Amino acid sequence: MSEHRRKPPQPQGGGRAAARRGQPQPGPSAGRREAPRDATGSPSEPYGTGGEESPFGSRAEARRATQRGNAGGRRRAADGAGHGGSGGGGGRRGGPQGPGGPGRGRGRAPEPAKKRIIDYPRAGRYGAKRWVPSWKLVTGLFIGFTGSLVVAAGVGYALVGIPDIGKTAKAQNNVYYWADGSEMVATGGEANRQIIGYAAIPKEMRWAVMSAENKTFETDSGVDPMGIARAFVNMAKGGQTQGGSTITQQYVKNAMLEDQSQTVSRKLRELFVSIKVGAKVPKEDIMAGYLNSAYYGRNAYGIQAAAHAYFDKDATKLNPSECAFLAAVLKGATYYDPAGAVSIDSSATPEANRKRAEERWRWILTEEVKDGRLDAATRAKYTKFPEIKSPRTNAALGGQVGYLVDLVNSYLVNNSDKTGITETKLRQGGLQIHTTFDKKKVDALEAAVKKVQKANIKPKLRPKTDKYVQFGGASVNPDSGAIEAIYGGVDATKHFTDNADQTGAQVGSTFKPFVLAAAMSWGVRDPDGDPTQAQDERTVVSPKSLYSGKNKLKIKDYDGTDWTDDKGQEWLQTNDGGQSLNPPTYQIDLREAMRESVNSAYVQLGMDVGLDKVKDSVLRAGIKESSLASSRFPSFSLGTSSPSAIRMAGAYATFAASGKQRDPYSVEKVTDKDGTVFQHDKIAKTVEAFTSKVADNVTDVLKTVVEKGTGTNAQLPGREVAGKTGTTDGNKSAWFVGYTPQLSTAIGMYRLDDDETKKNREFLEMYGTGGEETIHGASFPSQIWRDYMRVALKGQPAKAFPTPEDIGQIINEAPSPTPTPSATESATESPSPTPSATLTSPSPTPTETCRKFDFRCNNGNDNGGTDIGGTDGGVTTSPTATATTPTAPASTGSTRGNGNGGGGLLGGSG
Repeated sequence: MSEHRRKPPQPQGGGRAAARRGQPQPGPSAGRREAPRDATGSPSEPYGTGGEESPFGSRAEARRATQRGNAGGRRRAADGAGHGGSGGGGGRRGGPQGPGGPGRGRGRAPEPAKKRIIDYPRAGRYGAKRWVPSWKLVTGLFIGFTGSLVVAAGVGYALVGIPDIGKTAKAQNNVYYWADGSEMVATGGEANRQIIGYAAIPKEMRWAVMSAENKTFETDSGVDPMGIARAFVNMAKGGQTQGGSTITQQYVKNAMLEDQSQTVSRKLRELFVSIKVGAKVPKEDIMAGYLNSAYYGRNAYGIQAAAHAYFDKDATKLNPSECAFLAAVLKGATYYDPAGAVSIDSSATPEANRKRAEERWRWILTEEVKDGRLDAATRAKYTKFPEIKSPRTNAALGGQVGYLVDLVNSYLVNNSDKTGITETKLRQGGLQIHTTFDKKKVDALEAAVKKVQKANIKPKLRPKTDKYVQFGGASVNPDSGAIEAIYGGVDATKHFTDNADQTGAQVGSTFKPFVLAAAMSWGVRDPDGDPTQAQDERTVVSPKSLYSGKNKLKIKDYDGTDWTDDKGQEWLQTNDGGQSLNPPTYQIDLREAMRESVNSAYVQLGMDVGLDKVKDSVLRAGIKESSLASSRFPSFSLGTSSPSAIRMAGAYATFAASGKQRDPYSVEKVTDKDGTVFQHDKIAKTVEAFTSKVADNVTDVLKTVVEKGTGTNAQLPGREVAGKTGTTDGNKSAWFVGYTPQLSTAIGMYRLDDDETKKNREFLEMYGTGGEETIHGASFPSQIWRDYMRVALKGQPAKAFPTPEDIGQIINEAPSPTPTPSATESATESPSPTPSATLTSPSPTPTETCRKFDFRCNNGNDNGGTDIGGTDGGVTTSPTATATTPTAPASTGSTRGNGNGGGGLLGGSG
């Protein structure tokens, strides 16, 4: 008899009927097994007797709960199937069974999930656990990915070949064109390369390169995984991918010059080639190939060409010291050639490059000793940096052409983010470069300089005063910013610094127009107000405003308190020649003060406006901040900074263009075999540096300088001219910067030792230079400016400057307080004709006889208390101080020690 038909035991004292009445009726899903005895209140109680009713009304409810995927619902459904009640059946384990007796429940269990090849998201997991991969999945994916890489690497390795170094690194010419489209010069493809055998390469050279670049070259596999990783990271960041490579990788890179694109595919190809070369090419061949293909600067490819370029000898005759130097140059000739490369990077000056080269040269020799490749006794012999020959360049780059090409190359490379032309791409060649240079104007500027040199500068006759005299000049179109002409020096193959682009010579009083522009733009501060007053709290200045023209004027801060330096010294501003103007009140308006180049008036004006606003005016006009001196000292207004001729011409062009500033540029467009690479029109922009009201008023004031002031020597009959003279303390530099509506030109003159390999070169005084007692902006610079502009503007119509609108209020219209009449021991005179570190000769006393260029005798001289030595704050011999560590002003006023931010000698990029 089946279990479910067995009669339940009869309860005591009630009979079968009583038992039936006291228990629920058995359901169809009653369990089949008897419950354990301890599962009920009575050992004889049947499964299900006295148990809970099922939470579900029927099997359908249980099934629906299961389908909802509720684990608790499924468990309750199972429990309900095992319980009594309406359809509750007994489960397989635990729980009381229904009255039908023990047995299987009739409710369906959920079907098991179908298995998937990749169990993700994971079945049977809920919430975040569904998305956590199993270890099996992770392991499988890793194995699959690694296998794919191995297959890809194998295919890549099989497809690449070993490059032939003798057939690579072939550069093409770049062709440069004048502004009119005619060819200027084709250069760049004449690579100097001479391949020599491994045996001819000194072992000291091999040692130096290994110690400097790849110590494990002789034993490694040819690739550096960490270096490759760094390259990929840098490439992802958009930076340079060079650095960290082995000699083998560098060899491969040199052999793949036809493709120097910074792409992942090229880097992968280079990696596979490096692995194959490391496995199949002997180390001797790799080393010889690398040293024969590497670029050492000076257009020299290979160790043999480099030996001749730097030491004028064969590679076999190089000593360990010279080898260490050439190994240093391999890090980057632009920054390690002691001759400098300012045409590529303004920071690559001869002084900076020599310092870098010496430090790396010394380090390489020391590393060779550490690596056991050079004994200490041999190392001790080389304590002096090897003597480097001056670079020799292509004869086609002689005269001014070399400076023009350098300026163009510098513009393209320094703006590579806009031009798309890197130094490597430029060196590879194949470019047609259309410049802004007007051949007629370039020739005219050179002719004007040579005329003055031939007639006045005689170094053999007057070596103490005329030796080392240099000139620099530049012309900029105000309407576009195009650089139309430059004068960089006597010859680009003999004098290597472009004097138009970078000199380090301070510009003197040519800075005063920026002070006036700041006063007209921002206004002077309220003496009772906060130092950082807003513009609506200031008073805009009229050119009729009155200031003191007294010599040794005690300079005050805007609030009327005496200005003092870090040591508590007062500032007594001197005028040229120690002259005071307009006694006894000494009042002079700003127009006259500009015309006569009166220092005291403009230094005090700069303090009233705020030197931060003067600096802002300078930057707005287009001067680079890297060329500026510290603006902490009053003499900042007198031109202690050292911008280039190009930047000064560009800044004055801003005034000529009624306040519209356009950065000077030298390239109109670049094309190659595939079409246009770069076009300036697409990046050109115009910024309003000053309102037309401000700029036109500055121009109107500068017109009086040329009409009847220090700049009369620059007059052009029939044309309106505006300009300013400038001379620095110690008579060490002289400038004239002027413009017409069509062209802005700056001319600078100074004395500086032409040997660029010397350390700490100093600007020299020009007392007696050219047979003149002193040199100033109204002398030779203005003469060159005039002679050049006559030719440059020939055939162009004479244009008038815009008529200026009235501007500002007359400041100090009431009589000013009488200035302090004498100096105290604690005061700082700036500048002073007394003996000092920068001025050893007193300023000359004006005589009754008219001298050459004497503007007060209507000859255009700058004499008579304006721009002769002691005018502009001074150039000193110290090129090392920076703006962050200024020293107190000496008796000459402002010095480079006062924080000249121009970077010292040859600092201040144009």
